[in-house]
Amino acid sequence: QDQLVESGGGSVQAVGSLRLSCAASRYTYMRYCLGWFRQSPGKEREAVAVLYNGGVTRYVDSVKGRLTIYKEKAKNTLYLQMDSLKAEDTDRYYCEEDDSKSALWAGRGKYWGQGNKVNVYS
Repeated sequence: QDQLVESGGGSVQAVGSLRLSCAASRYTYMRYCLGWFRQSPGKEREAVAVLYNGGVTRYVDSVKGRLTIYKEKAKNTLYLQMDSLKAEDTDRYYCEEDDSKSALWAGRGKYWGQGNKVNVYS
């Protein structure tokens, strides 16, 4: 089973920034599409950003222009740079992987990390 190890997250005041990291195996990094989804108890799971093989990215409308997904080849790591954060971005964020673009965009990737809490306060 692939392992996705996340780091980052925490509390930040609104309009501030955070960066989430997700370390993957070399095999995962090279083969699969990767993404981030967010979910908290009682809330629907929502795919936030995905990065398909070939470098194509896709974002949910509510985060466009504020969040950026990218990966760093040398470190086999996926990132989510979060800028201009809003209170409604408060959630638990998970990185995920799959070879199905549709599964990834649905937030239903085959594997996902342990999640990191992001809290944005006013």
